Amino acid sequence: MAKEKKPARQQQVFTLLVEVGRSGGDGLPKDCTGAALMCYASGVDEAEAVRETVAILKQAEMAPLDVTGYGTLDERLAEGHEIPDEERALMARALEENAVIVAQVTPFFDDQRDS
Repeated sequence: MAKEKKPARQQQVFTLLVEVGRSGGDGLPKDCTGAALMCYASGVDEAEAVRETVAILKQAEMAPLDVTGYGTLDERLAEGHEIPDEERALMARALEENAVIVAQVTPFFDDQRDS
């Protein structure tokens, strides 16, 4: 009896905000306490996109702490988000390359630093 093939689920791109802590070799500024990374990640669902993003960041010697998903392009548009062409281009690249694109890194600094 031949096994029925499941239809391939289509890849989508998800917008993820990943908070990372410090880890040796993470490439972040030496005096920061961590960072927020805006990522566009492809996957058949958001869970897969999150798993792939966390795995890639760990390979890059980063320490992912928390991931917040903002959905696909269509979901974001339905929520009224304005998405500039540059952001759409990065999403298209993530889909085309089946990749995780880190679009922005915002380091966190402790406000108690000495001046």
